[in-house]
Amino acid sequence: MEELLIQAESVLKTWQPTWSPFISASLREEVLKLMAPIYDLNWHSDGGHAGAERQRVQFLRREHKESFSESAAPINGLRIEGNFLFDKATPLDIRKALEEIGAPSGGLGDIWIRGDRGAEALCTPETSLELDQKTGFIRQVNITCQALDKNELQLPSRLHSKRFTTVEASKRIDAITSAGFNLSRAKVTKEIRAGKLRLNWQEMNQPSRELTVGDKVQLEGKGTLQVLSLALTKRARWRVDLLRN
Repeated sequence: MEELLIQAESVLKTWQPTWSPFISASLREEVLKLMAPIYDLNWHSDGGHAGAERQRVQFLRREHKESFSESAAPINGLRIEGNFLFDKATPLDIRKALEEIGAPSGGLGDIWIRGDRGAEALCTPETSLELDQKTGFIRQVNITCQALDKNELQLPSRLHSKRFTTVEASKRIDAITSAGFNLSRAKVTKEIRAGKLRLNWQEMNQPSRELTVGDKVQLEGKGTLQVLSLALTKRARWRVDLLRN
């Protein structure tokens, strides 16, 4: 947050638009809400693909909005190859391994798994060059990095928004998430315990936590659920209106 505030202040003083490192969705929401009252400052963000969770933010003076607001962020691609047939990896495993071989946390954007052969990632141009041809390990699996143009990546498909209603016995996060993503309750509980679910972009490891209107639930690899409304039925069950992205 402090680094972003310093960056925004510099833009106001120098009139030079600039891009931030990759930041999390929660930090992006927080900093943009904080800066909203600053009339002379404008911004837009880009993560390299539609629906990207981690994005770079461009700060610019309001006078430059027409010239710069549609520009794409400087983002390159990275392919991470390894044989994960017998030892599955997660995006978090990949991220930790890349940081161990020299990637700064702000240099890495979204990461997605490519079957059992490795993963692909979005990153800053500097990080792409730094990691090109470097090797590392995820447990016992050797990985090799290859810098790519962003257009050479097999980007994740964009999820279409869907609004629907479900009726549940409670407002528990495991129950509503199970219905929202069409997963078993046991599967959702396992994902929560593994730290793969976030509530309003904060890690949540309590399956019994109750949701309220406006809450956003993000499940790794599945997308986001937003609670639009909650209403108690005559049979003391909860009618939940959801938006899934």
